[in-house]
Amino acid sequence: MKKQSIITFILIFITTFSWANNKLDLNGDFIQGGLVIGKTQPGTKVIFQEKPVKVSEDGIFIIGFHRDEPLRSVLEATLPSGEKLSQNIVIQKRDYKIQKIFGLPPSKVTPRKPETLKRIRGESKMAREARKLVDDRLDFTEDFIWPAIGPISGVYGSQRVLNGEPRRPHFGIDIAKPTGTPVKAPASGIVTMAHPDMFFSGGTLILDHGHGLSSSFLHLSEILVKVGDRVEQGDIIAKIGATGRVTGAHLDWRMNLGKKRVDPELLVPPMPK
Repeated sequence: MKKQSIITFILIFITTFSWANNKLDLNGDFIQGGLVIGKTQPGTKVIFQEKPVKVSEDGIFIIGFHRDEPLRSVLEATLPSGEKLSQNIVIQKRDYKIQKIFGLPPSKVTPRKPETLKRIRGESKMAREARKLVDDRLDFTEDFIWPAIGPISGVYGSQRVLNGEPRRPHFGIDIAKPTGTPVKAPASGIVTMAHPDMFFSGGTLILDHGHGLSSSFLHLSEILVKVGDRVEQGDIIAKIGATGRVTGAHLDWRMNLGKKRVDPELLVPPMPK
């Protein structure tokens, strides 16, 4: 284990241990792109990075870290007794790959038509609205499973270079499988968006897991559920495709905690061979 990793592990252990002794327990991935589930006394108010965090009736909450999250932040809590706690949260920095992709239609890399730009803005707004749900469900406490099994062709955080032009980082994990391969719900949830053909992401499905944590499934050939449906972990919800901006059939699985894009691969075991 590298020296930096040892130091990070010690800091994480100290953080988790001290909070457990102060009536708070944090468990998860203290790393850029990670998620952490907290348990505290019912009725506790939690503030993370100066923003309120939803706490369930049982005292469960979730916090997350985006791709370039600062390595130190502050979590504060006010217990039902009025006692106030404050703790520095320390996370590990990640190094990201550079992924070069060629052969994309130029119109999908640099769209210029006014009607296309208007469409893109409208679809982006639609996706943001679909991710605004913050309810009491605790589906995110399940042990997540892979929505599909296959070769991993793209990873979270990698810097994308499309047709030789630098673009935004990739925020999901790509699973290369043929068109028509079933997609399973990695955890239970409520469908908040089911769009058959978005400009960049093609057939797109968003599944909310509670407390503002959602999964997005991109480039689908077919969507088998509709908005408002309740699905259980393992249910077949869609089929893999090659729609939108792609060079071949695959599933792009992404996750958001509110506006933060987190890494779904951290929630599942290693991909089976």
